[in-house]
Amino acid sequence: MKRAIPVLVLSVAGLIPVWRYAPSHDTGSSPAPAQAAAPASTPSASSSGGTTTTVVSGSLVDTEKGPVRVEVTFDGDEIASVRMLRQPDHPQTTAAVPKLIEETLRAQSADIDTVSGATVTSDGYRESLQAALDAKG
Repeated sequence: MKRAIPVLVLSVAGLIPVWRYAPSHDTGSSPAPAQAAAPASTPSASSSGGTTTTVVSGSLVDTEKGPVRVEVTFDGDEIASVRMLRQPDHPQTTAAVPKLIEETLRAQSADIDTVSGATVTSDGYRESLQAALDAKG
């Protein structure tokens, strides 16, 4: 019984920093709620040789891992390329981004599978991508 009280006190003292921990974001401000999205940018279009190229940025999506924002280049109505403007700084994200882009180009929509191990990033990517698709019209 003499040891139980110090063990309990030290255990609680060790857990306090864990309870108070709040992950930081690159924004430099207090943590934003997950999935708070900024509006997508308006499309910018250029025309050459009969085809119209349109570049649209998706909304900035704050995730638990960090902000996600994509930029989609359309060739006419077809998705020609996708580029990550903002992404979390995690190894899982770095590995997932090429898979997400490849799947987007194949599906030609935001209806793509989640990359295993990068669920949060995949969800943020899809939300930003869908905002860019909606902004294109």
